[in-house]
Amino acid sequence: MKSVIITGANGNLGSAVTKEYLDKGYRVIATVINEAAKNDLQSNSNLEVAVVNLTNETETASFVQLTIDKYKTIDAALMLVGGFTAGNISATTNADIEKQFALNFETAYNVSRPLFQHMLDNNNGRLVFIGARPALDAASGKNLLAYSLSKSLLFKLAEYLNEEAKGKNVVTTVVVPSTLDTDSNRKNIPGANPDNWVKPEKFAEVLEFVTSEKGSALRETVLKVYNNA
Repeated sequence: MKSVIITGANGNLGSAVTKEYLDKGYRVIATVINEAAKNDLQSNSNLEVAVVNLTNETETASFVQLTIDKYKTIDAALMLVGGFTAGNISATTNADIEKQFALNFETAYNVSRPLFQHMLDNNNGRLVFIGARPALDAASGKNLLAYSLSKSLLFKLAEYLNEEAKGKNVVTTVVVPSTLDTDSNRKNIPGANPDNWVKPEKFAEVLEFVTSEKGSALRETVLKVYNNA
């Protein structure tokens, strides 16, 4: 049985991704931000839920090492934790950038750093970051500056990790949705046609493909999952 770490497992996307992996027979080690959030996930014999502050490097490294010690091999990690804020440069303070950096980059980096070495040692593993379209498109990113800057770092990190792992079966992929069809997005983007967006369940299927044997030949850094948006 393959073991995967899924961070932010109780969010709109996280819930769909966790269900997809459990349905496909994986062992899922999920992280949430507090004890109450554990109640958002249905009990499953192949699901372990841990409360971890992923912005804390020491706490995250301890969680990763304990997970490795327990299950010996971690086959994949999907970094779903993140945050969002709007604002162009005139509205964006250093504090805004630091908060988005912590949520969107540090949470992914702190998990990836110890896991990447573990995967190199095993010559096997998949790291998956969730990108953002505004980080690739300046026209939309200029009004989401802190968010877009923080997400843009994930693309560079993936490039660096793939270069370091070249020739090994360790791959880092950034999967980029256009707009996910969630209740919050429907509320915050009135007038849009959600039929053009990406269903979390469909996005979860793409993520599972990337980390499965079916996707083992993939070596691209970026996969865009835009539907018709």
